[in-house]
Amino acid sequence: MGRNIGPLVCLLVMIMDGIAGILGIQAEVAQNKVKHLKVWIFECRDPSYQAFKLGLAAAVLLALAHTIGNLLGGCHCLWSKQDYDKATANMKLAFGSLILSWINFAIGFTLLMAGAMANSKSRKSCALSNHRILSIGGILCFFHGLFTLAYYVSAKATIRDEEKHKNPTNHSDHPPA
Repeated sequence: MGRNIGPLVCLLVMIMDGIAGILGIQAEVAQNKVKHLKVWIFECRDPSYQAFKLGLAAAVLLALAHTIGNLLGGCHCLWSKQDYDKATANMKLAFGSLILSWINFAIGFTLLMAGAMANSKSRKSCALSNHRILSIGGILCFFHGLFTLAYYVSAKATIRDEEKHKNPTNHSDHPPA
């Protein structure tokens, strides 16, 4: 007896990505509370341990949500133009959503980790100004949740479509002619 865990997976991924987004934005707020000295394009500031913890937690949650959504969604790839031409609408949506979720994950994770690592140093640092890295990474977590959700739902619909084509059933009351 198979259980339908789809709604639970969707809810879990959305909650994890939502919390990651909020943590990323809160990390930016914590980072902005420390002392800053800005001269032209260079900025000297003290690191914020709170921003480091929040940014790292956001990156970990984003990675977990991405892993859960992709592992439980399965692998649905289109390897050639012929595969694309033969693919169903659900398969095309799954593939497009998969690509967009990976792009959002790569950029969001990189920004969150860069922002967290910028706050991990125990000494004052001076470098080029890098405002809003953590908040942009946090915002990308929300988009990642949407794309991962679209991927998971369309991937499961693709699996259901493939099973229907492999095992066609007669749903009418009359035997086939």
